[in-house]
Amino acid sequence: MIITFPRKHPNRSCTSESGIHERSSPRKESGRFHKSSITRLLARLVTALAVTAGLVVAQTPAASAADITTDLGITNGGDVVAGGGKAFIAGDDRILVVNANGTPNAAITGLSGALSLAITPDGTRLYAALRGSNEVAEIDTASLDITRLISLAEYPCPTNLSLSGNRLSVGYGCDQWDGGVVSIDTSAPAPEPVQVATAYSSPMVAAAGNTLVVGDSGLAPARMTVYDVTTTPATLRGIIKVHDYNWSFLKDLAITPDGSTVIAPFLRVNEYGAWDTTSLQKVRAYGAEPASSRYSPVVAVSPDGTHVAGGRGTKSGLGVTLYDSATAAPVYSGTLTDHGGLMDLRSLTFSDNDLFAVWRDLDNDHLHLWRLETGTLPESTLTLTAPSTGTGADILTLTGRLTLPDGSAPGEQPLSVTRHVEDSADITREVTTAEDGTFTFRDRPRSAGVIRYDVVWNGSPTVHWSAASATVTLVKAVSSIALSGPETGIVGTQLKFSGVLSQGGQPVGSTTPLRILREVTNSKGTVVTVLPSVSTIIFDGRFRFMDTPAEAGQYSYRVEWDGDRAGLPTTATFDVTVAEAGQG
Repeated sequence: MIITFPRKHPNRSCTSESGIHERSSPRKESGRFHKSSITRLLARLVTALAVTAGLVVAQTPAASAADITTDLGITNGGDVVAGGGKAFIAGDDRILVVNANGTPNAAITGLSGALSLAITPDGTRLYAALRGSNEVAEIDTASLDITRLISLAEYPCPTNLSLSGNRLSVGYGCDQWDGGVVSIDTSAPAPEPVQVATAYSSPMVAAAGNTLVVGDSGLAPARMTVYDVTTTPATLRGIIKVHDYNWSFLKDLAITPDGSTVIAPFLRVNEYGAWDTTSLQKVRAYGAEPASSRYSPVVAVSPDGTHVAGGRGTKSGLGVTLYDSATAAPVYSGTLTDHGGLMDLRSLTFSDNDLFAVWRDLDNDHLHLWRLETGTLPESTLTLTAPSTGTGADILTLTGRLTLPDGSAPGEQPLSVTRHVEDSADITREVTTAEDGTFTFRDRPRSAGVIRYDVVWNGSPTVHWSAASATVTLVKAVSSIALSGPETGIVGTQLKFSGVLSQGGQPVGSTTPLRILREVTNSKGTVVTVLPSVSTIIFDGRFRFMDTPAEAGQYSYRVEWDGDRAGLPTTATFDVTVAEAGQG
C-alpha cells in the first residue's frame, strides 16, 4: 500500500505549533525505579541509541523519567482516562489525545471548561463534563467528533463524572451548598438528567455495579454517602462514617468494578482507605506512606479489579505505588524526583496494566503527563526495515513484523505510522498487519533530509504495546523539464507550449512556480522579457504556457525551476523561428 499523507483540510484538522493535530468541535463559539525497571529502561535506551539508517528493532520504548514525562502545554484541567489504545486529558478548552506510549497526537478543541472525563470500557465513547457551558459532551473516540451535547442547564457547573454501564453519574455545583448529583441514561435518544442527591459543593462520584458513592470533598470531617441505584430514584444505603477516623478533605474516589469496595485518600492521611459499600465498614488500607508523602493523593482501580494504584506528591517529587487489591501488598512503585520544583499530582488512570498520571509543576502551573510501565504484561516485539538511502522523489518501501511474546501469529492488527521530517512530526496514518504479523507500506516523503518513521502497536489487554523506528537519509533528486511546441511561427499568431517537470525520472508536480523567459534575437539586437510564471499540475507535473510573437526573429523560451524540498533546480529551453506572414 502507498501512504498518501494528504494536506490537512482547514475545516477538519490543523497542526498546532506543538505539532499536535487538533480537531475542532462543531460548536461555534525523572524518575527513580526499582533495579529491575532501571535495567529494562537502560536496555531500551541502548537499543534506541543503536538506531541505524535502514534497520531498527525496538522493544517497548522507554529510557528515563525525562523520556516518559511530557509537558502538555496546558495549565487547567488535568483529569485523565484511557481506553481503546488511547488516553485523554481534560484541558479546560480542549481535550488532549495521546497514544498508548504517551505521545500526544491530537486535540479536541473549542470546549468550555472541560474538567472531568469518563470512558466506556471498550474505549469507543468518551464523556466530558463542560463546566463552562453546563453540558456533558459525548465524543466518538475514533473520529474525535462530538456526537451530542447533553444539557445540564438546571444543574450547572458539572465537575465530576463516573460511568457504570449506560448510567453516567455527574457531580455538579458552582458554589457552597448548591451542589448535587444527577444520573444520565446514555442509551436514551434524548436523555434527561435525574436528581440523585444534593451536596455541599460539586461532589466526587464513583459508580459501579448497583452502587454509587458520593463524596463531599470540601467538608471536615469528610463524608461519603452510598446509594443503591437499582431503583429510580436511587435509594440511600447509608453514610460511611469517615468522621470516626477524624479524616478531612476527601481528595479522590475510586470504586472496584463490581461496586463492592470504595477506595479513598484524604489530605494529610498516610494511607488509602477501603470500605465495603454494603456494610459501610472499613475493610483494609493500602499503603502506609511516610508523613512526607501525603500531599495531593490520587487513586485508581484497574479495569479487572486486581490492582489498586495510589499516587502522592511529596516535598521532593511524586510517588506512585501499585497494590494487589486483595492483599494490599505493593507490587510496583515508581518515583519522579528530578524535577527540582514543587509537584502536585492531579489524576491517575490505568492503560491496560500501565499507568498514566497527570501532575502540575507548581512553579509555572504547566500540566505534565507521566507514563509508568508497571511491567505486569508480557512484551511484544515490533521491527521496521527501511531503505538506507534514496532521493526525495523516491517511493520508499518499508517492511516489518509484529511478534507476540509466545511467537504465535497476532492476526490482523492496526499499527500507527508517523513520518517525521528533520525531527518534526509530519503526519500519522494507519496500516494493518497480515495474519502472520508482517506488514509493508510505501511512502513518497517528497523531501530530502533525515526522514524517520515511527510505528506503534497499541497492545491488547494481555500483551504490552511495542514500537519501532527506522531512519532514512534522502538527498535531493535530479530534476528535469521536458518542453514541446512548434519549431516555427508567424508574427501575430499565438504559440502554444507544453511541458513536464520530473524528479528522479518520474513526472511530479510542485508548488514552486516555473519562471518563463523569452529571448528574441533579430536585426535590432537581443531582448529578454520575463513572461508570467506558471504552475505545474500537482499530480503529474504537467504545465503549459502561450505567447504571441510581435516581430520576426529567433525566439528562445527558457523555463527555470528553483527546486523544492525534494528536487534540485533545473532549466530547459525551446527555440522557435518566427517569420512575417507570407514569408518563409
